[in-house]
Parts: sequence; structure tokens; C-alpha cells
Amino acid sequence: MREWVIYALIMAVVFALFFSDSGLVGALAGLLVSGPLYLGLGAVLAKLGYQRKTIKQMRSERVNPPEPDPETLAETPRARPAPTRRTSTGPSNRPRGKRRR
Repeated sequence: MREWVIYALIMAVVFALFFSDSGLVGALAGLLVSGPLYLGLGAVLAKLGYQRKTIKQMRSERVNPPEPDPETLAETPRARPAPTRRTSTGPSNRPRGKRRR
């Protein structure tokens, strides 16, 4: 709810600056209607299990990234290396040389 209040205050100032000539009442009414919509969307997302991370959690993940599980690393297949001159994928991929007669 705090984020929406900050958003509403900033947008009210922007609307007051840019829409001072025309209907400011309609713009502010639309802004006030967006509050319950914001809360409703947040309630639906929370019901589905969404939880936002705090800034502290995001910073700690960036400083100390989680280490991969060794069991899952052993299960994943190793990526195939890119083909080079010495590691061909078979005779059909090589260009044919010129035959001498």
C-alpha cells in the first residue's frame, strides 16, 4: 500500500503540472480508483503464493550467490564442445579435397 501512496502522490503532482488547463478532477479520480485495483491485484498474487523479496534479501543474494547443489550438477549432462579442426563430427562434414588425375 505504501508504494501506491508514493505513486499516487508523484502522479498527482505530474497531473497538476501537465493537466492544469483541462479536467484535473477526472485524472485525480482515475488515480484514486487505481488504489483498490492495486490492492486487489496484490491479493490475487498473494493467494497464488507470490512473495516479494525485500531489498535486504536481494542485496545478500547479489553479494553471496547461492551455491549449486552437487547432486544436481552430477545429474546434468556435460555440454558438448564446439567442433574444431581436430574434432570433426565425421567425414561428411569435411570439405572434399581436389582430386589429382
